Amino acid sequence: MRQFKDSVAVITGAGAGLGKALAMAAARRGMRLVLADIEAGVLNQTVNGLRSEGADAVGIVIDVSDASAVDQLAQAAMDRFGQVHLLFNNAGVTAGGLVWENTEKDWDWLLGVNLKGVINGIRSFTPRMVASAAADPAYEGCIVNTASMAGLLTAPGMGIYSVSKHAVVALSECLRHDLQLVTPQLRAAVLCPSYVSTEIGHSDRNRPAHLLDTAPLTKSQLAARAAAQQAVKNGAISADEVAEITFKAVADDRFYVFPSPEALPLVKARIDHVLNQTNPDLPYDLVPALKQRRDRILSALAQ
Repeated sequence: MRQFKDSVAVITGAGAGLGKALAMAAARRGMRLVLADIEAGVLNQTVNGLRSEGADAVGIVIDVSDASAVDQLAQAAMDRFGQVHLLFNNAGVTAGGLVWENTEKDWDWLLGVNLKGVINGIRSFTPRMVASAAADPAYEGCIVNTASMAGLLTAPGMGIYSVSKHAVVALSECLRHDLQLVTPQLRAAVLCPSYVSTEIGHSDRNRPAHLLDTAPLTKSQLAARAAAQQAVKNGAISADEVAEITFKAVADDRFYVFPSPEALPLVKARIDHVLNQTNPDLPYDLVPALKQRRDRILSALAQ
């Protein structure tokens, strides 16, 4: 995608964190913005801040796990701007703990946002974007789905989150394959950051009431949450840096966007285990955050 100025970007999870950074990067490139988030307060702050700097931005409060709400978002973007060129299916939440201890409500909440939110975005926006490409030979578009390095790796206490992000990686690859059958004007990409300093470690603040558990968190869940919050707080890369890397990747038509290449040796180690049919294992010494997660959970279980 070569032309950003005056094009239209839609970003979910845009009120804070990586979504806000993507919105700011888009605004710097002169894009018109449709920003969505479940949290009205932070969304309004982001939209008002961008408008004060001259951006043409609108905010829409939605829950991306609601298919009809995402369809309304897509239609609202088309009604306001006529086209959508860049879609970031970015909204995400996190949870952890021993995988068998995650409840049905845990799975419904996390998969509803992390996976179904991306599915809803693809289903609602792709036909509209394909139609725009068919109507305009100069149209260029890209759908960027936010996964994670957890979409390429597995680790203790990360089962529920890794499952959702592995699914997003596979979904994104399939989307790219399918788009190649239909049009060269619309591409797909998958963003796989590692630990980035955002508020995702506190994402349960927006968990819907009907998906809240009445039972307290287990020892492993408390330990995994603490480990995740600490790792995110100590993230080696900022959300703004990730956003700039992502826009460069879109401009270069790169499908895999890995802002944290230091994690790639872990990916290679995992692939080697798959190809050699050896038991999965992690070289913990390469990633202190994963070692700390494992050790926190072991300590919690021993109490």
